[in-house]
Amino acid sequence: MLLAFSFFDSPLQEGTGVPGVQAVLPRWQLSRQGRHCWLRLQRSLGGEVTARSVAEELWEEAQRLSTLPSDPEAHGEAALGPGVIHRSSWQAGYRGAVKQALGLVEDGELRKLVLAVRQDLELDQPLDPLRLLSHLRRRQPGSCRFLWQLRPGEALIGASPERLLAVRQGQLRSDALAGTAPIGAPSGQLIGSIKDLHEHELVVEAITQVLTENGLRPRRPRHPRLARHGQLLHLHTPITADLDGQQPLALAAALHPTPAVAGLPRREAMAWLRSLEPFERGHYAAPIGWIDSEGDAELRVAIRSGTLRGRRLELTAGAGLVRGSETERELQEVALKLGVLQQQLCLPDSHLPKTLPLSPPAAAPW
Repeated sequence: MLLAFSFFDSPLQEGTGVPGVQAVLPRWQLSRQGRHCWLRLQRSLGGEVTARSVAEELWEEAQRLSTLPSDPEAHGEAALGPGVIHRSSWQAGYRGAVKQALGLVEDGELRKLVLAVRQDLELDQPLDPLRLLSHLRRRQPGSCRFLWQLRPGEALIGASPERLLAVRQGQLRSDALAGTAPIGAPSGQLIGSIKDLHEHELVVEAITQVLTENGLRPRRPRHPRLARHGQLLHLHTPITADLDGQQPLALAAALHPTPAVAGLPRREAMAWLRSLEPFERGHYAAPIGWIDSEGDAELRVAIRSGTLRGRRLELTAGAGLVRGSETERELQEVALKLGVLQQQLCLPDSHLPKTLPLSPPAAAPW
């Protein structure tokens, strides 16, 4: 079963935003793990639909898929990306919100807040969601690429580097991912950054605490590693545990939202996000993925994502604010993430920043 959640349980105004959760049992499902692929067909038997007819339908579809080119754009079907007619300005409003949020952090009301910004792009032609997904497959191989389209003309698309949880044969894994730098930045920019290490450790501690409170015994490496996702580097700590009969969706509800996308303390941070962000997050930074009949599951956090509506594309990105954060550095991080996403979608003139300034050696006390 495929699942897509919203970041908040309900929208600010009734009748707006997206539902708290959407679930789909697809008729056709093509999946791959390692070098093995599975094609599944979901049908109800009865009447003219027999086991034999389903087997024949499955075989015919498998034969049709085997004749398709592995990369249509490699066979002369590639087209130039669309032009961007207009990009909305977000810096001024975000700068004011960041300053207010940093005041809350410095006063001790919050330990962390992850403020997001939304940028609207008007394109000169409608985009094909499947073509965008193809771009992401080539340009973001280390992330989980996703396309969620329940009705024509509107689609959520992205490439998430962050795993909320994965369950395989009774083993659980969650990823703490916080701290960002562009590829090509000095190697010590993240590993040696007091601010980024502190921000990252808050996420690790929160995930570990949630799993422990739910009766699990989480394991984690002592130090974070660097993980590359497309043109960005992140601090990454994998956290694992034996599932011990716990329900994956119940654990997902306990974990979401992690401090990587909301803040600490969680309740207070969620309330301030409602106040400081002038838009509905919708699916942004919420879980998206699947669960099967055996209890195995994969839920990703829907960041590095955008919503496509005809010729309009909404992109959302955020940055974590802790003590030691600097307003201009956070603006540059958000601009970097927006630029990378536009570059991955083959949109021109993304104004991609090349570097982020280093955090000062002596950051403010935590």
